[in-house]
Amino acid sequence: MPLRLLSTDFDGTLFAELQEPPVAPSVQAAIGRWQARGARWIINTGRDLASLTDALGRARLAVQPDFLVLVEREIYQREAGRYVGFVDWNARCARCHEEIFARLRPALPRLAGWVRERFAATVYEDAYSPFCLILPTAGNADATHAYLDAFCRDVPGLVVVRNDVYMRFSHADFNKGTALAEICRRLGVPADAVFAAGDHFNDLPMLETGRARWLAAPANAVPQVKQAVRRQGGHVSGLPHGDGVAEALESLFARRAAASVSAARQ
Repeated sequence: MPLRLLSTDFDGTLFAELQEPPVAPSVQAAIGRWQARGARWIINTGRDLASLTDALGRARLAVQPDFLVLVEREIYQREAGRYVGFVDWNARCARCHEEIFARLRPALPRLAGWVRERFAATVYEDAYSPFCLILPTAGNADATHAYLDAFCRDVPGLVVVRNDVYMRFSHADFNKGTALAEICRRLGVPADAVFAAGDHFNDLPMLETGRARWLAAPANAVPQVKQAVRRQGGHVSGLPHGDGVAEALESLFARRAAASVSAARQ
């Protein structure tokens, strides 16, 4: 079955802030080759639209994503050079978050107090969650993540979304995996025709063979992501960031090309 969708995380997986250029030419070329064969590319990120647009501008990409998944949940499609939201999905997403956050608010002072008593953390509210955190260290983040996961078990539908030392509350029905599945549903694309690559905790919902048959992680991915990808037969690269994703895509391209030649000879 031909590859029809590429779903890639952005920060850490493609975009390396201190690298020049920040998105490796190798991965831009690899994505471009698959797009030329009819595949569509999704940037599946925790950033919002303004932040992602700024980073894409600085990256000066030679290829353009066909879809965006923003804040791990909202979906946008590129039409005539601009990104247009999936209105029904995004509206349902907003409504579900409003409802669960309304139930959550009475507990927020207690949760914030627990965090502040233990760590020099930044606790704040933004447009996407009433409880967001930046922890000083990965160890602090691990301890806080465990505490908040335990809290979520008593609140149906609530989960913690984490990327490195950043985390926030979210609704369990909306994440990188369910957003990818919704795009697949609308396009009629089965999981067997999907590639997904990521490097951190918030990528795990899309790094499942039920969402994408072809999985990859760059060398800089956290151990939990590497383990998940390896366990499902995916590609864990020895190269970091975009070069690692390019290696996985080129390997898959070569395998598919060889299979096509073999089939033609039969």
